[in-house]
Amino acid sequence: MTARLYCFGESGNAYKAALTLTMAGVEWEPVFVDFFHGATRSPEFLALNEMGEVPVLETDEGEVLTQSGVIQIWAAEKTGRFLGNDATERHEVLRWMFWDNHKLSSQAGTRRFLMNFLPPEKRPEPVIAWLGGRLGAAWKTLERHLEGQSWMVGDAPTLADFACCGYLFYPEPFGFDRADWPAIDRWLSRIEALPGWKHPYEMMPGSPADRA
Repeated sequence: MTARLYCFGESGNAYKAALTLTMAGVEWEPVFVDFFHGATRSPEFLALNEMGEVPVLETDEGEVLTQSGVIQIWAAEKTGRFLGNDATERHEVLRWMFWDNHKLSSQAGTRRFLMNFLPPEKRPEPVIAWLGGRLGAAWKTLERHLEGQSWMVGDAPTLADFACCGYLFYPEPFGFDRADWPAIDRWLSRIEALPGWKHPYEMMPGSPADRA
């Protein structure tokens, strides 16, 4: 049985899962979830994931996993890749994954959605501005960390890299410009150079162009 990832291209959290599965060499196929027409709120989807969100992975053994970090860890444990070389590195990988979830992806995903996927008259400008300040602080943290090393943890890519980069490849404006952050830019280029890397709109079905 091939693993099935319920996803859509605009989701940075789904991209973290898809990218990790691909980099780890796990055979998987996408199942498109039409988020923008309410698919995640349908009874059928809620029966699959009571949280009403992607990503959801049906593994090759029939287990159903939700939350991008859980899916990432499953792929790493299945293949023995991307968790670091020892317990110390594993703890550091998890530290940055949790940081990303709280400080980076949650802010970036929300701001990107508000700025690009809501009608202009419904965009809460004070909230967007507040999130911009939060994101600026997160990008400074990431830039400082990467100034002295090639990867988030150790000397090779790990789940921490595939988590923290999740939203930074998207083209929609949400305040991030690679040119402003040279260490982050070099790091993203290293990720892009990994065999099998694809842009989120090439790796998963669904993009703004499909709805234009």
